[in-house]
Amino acid sequence: MVNDIWRERERECVHSLFTILRPWRRLGGGLFAFCPRFSSFWSENVSFGFDGRVIIIIYIIIKVNNIIMVGSSVASASASRADMPWVEKYRPKTLDDLVAHEEIISTIERLVDNDRLPHLLLYGPPGTGKTSTILACARKMYGNNTKGMILELNASDNRGINDVRDLVQNFASTRKLFSSGIKLIILDEADSMTKAAQFALRRIIEKYTKNARFCLICNYVSKIIPALQSRCTRFRFSPLKDVQVRSRVEGIVRAEGLDVTPAGLNALLKLGRGDMRKILNIMQSAAMSYSTITDTSVYACTGMPTEGDIKACMNALLTGTFGDGCETIRSMQLEKGLALGDILTEVFKAVSKIDLPPRSRMYLLKQLADSEYRLAFATHEKLQLSGLVGTFHKLRALMQEEGAPPPKPANAMDLTA
Repeated sequence: MVNDIWRERERECVHSLFTILRPWRRLGGGLFAFCPRFSSFWSENVSFGFDGRVIIIIYIIIKVNNIIMVGSSVASASASRADMPWVEKYRPKTLDDLVAHEEIISTIERLVDNDRLPHLLLYGPPGTGKTSTILACARKMYGNNTKGMILELNASDNRGINDVRDLVQNFASTRKLFSSGIKLIILDEADSMTKAAQFALRRIIEKYTKNARFCLICNYVSKIIPALQSRCTRFRFSPLKDVQVRSRVEGIVRAEGLDVTPAGLNALLKLGRGDMRKILNIMQSAAMSYSTITDTSVYACTGMPTEGDIKACMNALLTGTFGDGCETIRSMQLEKGLALGDILTEVFKAVSKIDLPPRSRMYLLKQLADSEYRLAFATHEKLQLSGLVGTFHKLRALMQEEGAPPPKPANAMDLTA
């Protein structure tokens, strides 16, 4: 009775094995040669008995199934990579792939090579390579064992004191069984953490220094408590220069086979303002919407006013009547879907290139700053638009009182960045 049960289990195992191997016989390769030899292998190992043969079959099934799973995962990974956002697809993998901040990268690389990596605080505007730098550093330190040795948290999501005590402390207080070296804990957007969580993190950094290193990444270093700043080596990542961004963007254009005009590339650099992440997102959106990326398509994808739009606004504000100014900007908002905040930002850049008396310039800049502050709190746009036009009419009256010549029309100005 027992032997009958084992024979039945044996037949099921053999059936499962050949079910798995059947597709691989058609594909050829090593498994094609493996299958005809299975009967001779089986006959040579009859002495194992039912238990031994069943164990052998199960072991072979597991191994072959792992091969199939690895092959399918590689295929799915290659397919998903083609559909990845370009921000992740072209993220630098090594420290040599980074295009800017050579001094910072060389310093961190020397610290890693000498096993003297301190706690780090990387801060600066978004899209300047802070996260890419520390991830490339982690790959250099751990190689293929990166996932087991680093803990990467977005502190804007896991920002409470319980997250610090549970996730961070549990990871920092343990060591890997078959891995040597220190662990790395990356807290991205650390400036969004609560003050209580930052104070709790201060003690954890001190307690587990022998076992782990912390890397805090933020945009505004002023939001990090001084106690944490003093425990870290600080590096500021400035916006990328146009030359550095242009070389990387041109490489991506060639890799993706895009048709980008010189004016379109300049528009990308102008709107990106040194933010590589923003530039790649704009370029990918424009590539999906237009066959050729021009300056017009770039501005259309972002909803930002063009240079011609700003010149029309400045003409209406500097030389037109109050009604003309309101009507010009309002119609531009309705027809092109422009936001008053974006128009105000570009108007400020244009104002910085106008020759104004000191008193008039101070008045205008103060009023523009107040308008931007009110728009940030979602005040009524029509009311703020009227205030913006009234500010320029007041400016013209101040210039007349000071005996200054009236401002030139915007068509006579160079408003290029």
